[in-house]
Amino acid sequence: MNPVERLFALEKFGIKLGLDNIRVLLAALGNPEHAWPSIHIAGTNGKGSVAAMVERALRASGLRTGRYTSPHLDRIEERVAIDGQPIDRATFESVTAQVFSVVDDLMAAGTLPVTPTFFEVSTAVAFEIFRRTQVEAAVVEVGLGGRFDATNVLTPRIAAITSIALDHERHLGRTLSDIAFEKAGIAKPGVPLVIGHLPKEAAARIARVATEVGAPIYDAHATTTDRKYPPLTLALPGRHQLENAAVAVAILEKWSAMVRHVSTEAIVTGLTKCEWPARLEWLRLPRGGEVLIDAAHNPAGAAALASYLQDTRSPKLPIVFAAMADKDVAGMIKALEPVASMFVATAVPHTRARPAEDMAAEIRKHAASVHVIAAATPEAAVARALEHAPKIVAAGSIYMVGPLRARLMEAGAVH
Repeated sequence: MNPVERLFALEKFGIKLGLDNIRVLLAALGNPEHAWPSIHIAGTNGKGSVAAMVERALRASGLRTGRYTSPHLDRIEERVAIDGQPIDRATFESVTAQVFSVVDDLMAAGTLPVTPTFFEVSTAVAFEIFRRTQVEAAVVEVGLGGRFDATNVLTPRIAAITSIALDHERHLGRTLSDIAFEKAGIAKPGVPLVIGHLPKEAAARIARVATEVGAPIYDAHATTTDRKYPPLTLALPGRHQLENAAVAVAILEKWSAMVRHVSTEAIVTGLTKCEWPARLEWLRLPRGGEVLIDAAHNPAGAAALASYLQDTRSPKLPIVFAAMADKDVAGMIKALEPVASMFVATAVPHTRARPAEDMAAEIRKHAASVHVIAAATPEAAVARALEHAPKIVAAGSIYMVGPLRARLMEAGAVH
């Protein structure tokens, strides 16, 4: 079993929130997370988009950057980017082998009492790659929650919470206040905490946590700036990206004031030249037809997708849809029903995925007025949807839209 296969084999252990394992592992590696300054970004939605904007701006300012995000779209190396490019497979395998060698030694010595999870090992690999490649700034996205996420070993220069909405309730709590508490766990003494537009109860809970730990809060929508920004068009479409851009600008201005100067021009480049695939991304197919790919994996994401289609005066479109079994399908379908001409339910090869026929039955419960069919694979679902319209949507789990996007691109689709 090669190192990457061994890494994926850890997925059977599922999610285990906590910092003990990752701290032991990183200490045995010589604490690579201390080798570079970081920006730590949490949030229900938008954290990946904000990470993309911030990383692009830091790169435009002349810094060698690292970016760690999850999950990946199609290849695991996409999680770790150096200067905006996914790390090469050889380096990823080499570092993963090194990390597993350390894991084996720790397990044999009894220092590591339980097998680390997929995400813990992935995080250690990313941090070690950043040290090896001598990044000058790393933008790190929280995997799940914040307080007990493996990335929360960081003491960043700046932390941020982009948004709070219901998602992963089984792990994070069933109220916005509970979820906000988990995400506020990334707050550190003296480290500025930038926040986006948050629901009132979530903002109040985060403010309490930040006060308790001594983290100054900077509201991205209330912070004044003496910079003058020209009129610009964001690289990422959708009105929700305005919120994300505000958070990104606040992070970058704070970094500029505290760490290293970032010019206004570089910030503008971050907003207008960043790339973040599978988020409201149109693909033109070689044999005709267009597919809007979007990783709308929770009700808030589905609402953002619906808002984009309404804002662009799109007619109702067929929607190819798949989701994990633990997701709020009812909330997502209710958000998408007003913009759907039909649903094509499908599935992904993942232990947490709903089978296509089960997904179709679930959609029918919540969108009684919309025609629903099922297709066994995402590719077949796209073909079925294109029989009904020249433009379609493929949305839901990133485990569906990521590999689907890759297969479409391999077959000649263009952005």
